[in-house]
Parts: sequence; C-alpha cells; structure tokens
Amino acid sequence: MAFVKAQKSRSYFKRFQVKFKRRREGKTDYRARIRLINQDKNKYNTPKYRYVVRFSNKDIVAQIVSASIAGDMVLASAYAHELPNYGLKVGLTNYAAAYCTGLLLARRVLKKLEMDDEYQGNVEATGEDYSVEPAETRRPFRALLDVGLIRTTTGNRVFGALKGALDGGLDIPHSEKRFAGFNKDGKQLDAEVHRNYIYGGHVASYMRTLMEDEPEKYQTHFSDYIKAGVEPDNIEELYKKVHAAIRADPTPKKSEKQPPKEHKRYNLKKLTYDERKQKLIERLNALNAAAGGGEDDVEEDDE
Repeated sequence: MAFVKAQKSRSYFKRFQVKFKRRREGKTDYRARIRLINQDKNKYNTPKYRYVVRFSNKDIVAQIVSASIAGDMVLASAYAHELPNYGLKVGLTNYAAAYCTGLLLARRVLKKLEMDDEYQGNVEATGEDYSVEPAETRRPFRALLDVGLIRTTTGNRVFGALKGALDGGLDIPHSEKRFAGFNKDGKQLDAEVHRNYIYGGHVASYMRTLMEDEPEKYQTHFSDYIKAGVEPDNIEELYKKVHAAIRADPTPKKSEKQPPKEHKRYNLKKLTYDERKQKLIERLNALNAAAGGGEDDVEEDDE
C-alpha cells in the first residue's frame, strides 16, 4: 500500500479559523464592506455614511448608515410600506416605488439635518442624470451607495432608489451607465425611457397589453390596482402627486393602529413555587377522591 500523507492533521484543525457569521450565512460581502467603511486616520471619528438599499418580496428598505466599533448606526430610514401614507397604495416594489423610497429618504435626512431648504434637489423628474451643486453655506450631504449582494445590472431597481435619492438632494458618487434607458451601443442615457420608468410607464404599458390580449389574466394580475382605481392612463399623475406629497412632508408618520389590549400567549405561564405546590395538592386530592369513589362502587357490588 502506498504512503498517504495526512493533508489535514490535528495541528491544521487546531489552527482552523471560521469565517465571520454573516459570511457563512451568505449575507455580507466583507470585501465590498471594508472598502465602503474604511476611513482615513486623519479624519479621526468622522462618520462615513452609506446609502443602503435592500429589497424583499413585499418591501424596500433605504437607510443612511455609518459604521462604528459598537456597530452600524442608522441616521435615517425610509420604507416602501410608508408610501400608502403619501397616496401610493399598490406596486410597492417596482422601479417607480424604489424611486419614491429613495426620494423620501433623501428629503427626510435633509430635513433632519435642517438642509432641506438649501438643497431642494431636482424637483421635476425628467429622467436625465442629476448631481447636486454645493451651496455657499454647507456642503451637500454625501453618502456612498451600498447595494449589498444585488447584481448591479443596467435598469436594476436599486438604481431607481439611487436616482430618487439624487433628485432628493443627496450627493452620491455615481455613473449614468446603470440607469434604466442607458444604451450600451450608443453609450448615452435615453432620458425619455428613464423618465418612463420613474413614472411607472412600463407598468402602464404591461397593463394595456394584458387588457387587450389576456383580460382574465389582467383581472387577477392587477386585482389590487383595480380595487384601488388605478388605471394605465392615470399612473403618471398618481406618481407626480406622490412625489409632491413626499416633498411637502417627509417626516415619519406615527402608526394609528392601537396596541392590543390583551397579548396572545403561545406558551404556558411560568408558575411560582407556591402555585406549583398548590396545583400538586389539588391533583392529589382529585386522585384520592376518584380512588375513594371507585372503592365505594366495589363495596356496593359485593352486597
């Protein structure tokens, strides 16, 4: 038998170091993260802000986050589930909703820092690339886009959220190459196509196609739109009203939902020593009573 060298000996396993937990779970790209949070030593404790955008099946999360030794600190946040407060009841995860969420976060953080009057941003969304110009008093609020594990393809919704934040007045380093409507061959952004996405034109186009070709599928696929009274022809006006409402008051709304009077309990209440003792006495008494009743029945049968 040939000699086989032990590749992973005991000394190897004694020195084995596991990866970070969020790397093992496949949640964090630490190579990208360390480049986003790395701060120059001569800037001391100055926070380096990231514009974090994450998508779930039913929601969009946008946050302004800075890293610290104690953990990440969230300066401000906005969610797609807040958009019904501004008039958008349906379609909370598409490109247009991502733009609205980014716009909401930008106006919210600038209002918190009392910079909302200086930096109005791009009030009318035209689809063209926009970068905020520095004012005479304070520099614009700067953040770096953090996309996480999202594949950054052209027209991805994360760039809709980026465009919303840019139009809202934030200073985020970017390129127009990944916005919806960018032509790779011509190497330029088609502003009209991008504007169409910002105002939900792609959704309206699909609605019209289904209405003509597959009416039954349209009834099921866009049932929430039908209930809300949203039609292909009034989608653009709807988004314009949402943008105006966000700019009018971006502050977070308190929930009107009343807390439950009685909380549901899914496990048994933990008893004290005296309660357990009393419960045991009751059980023993019940058993003794049952045993005594059984003896009486046997005596009656013998007689």
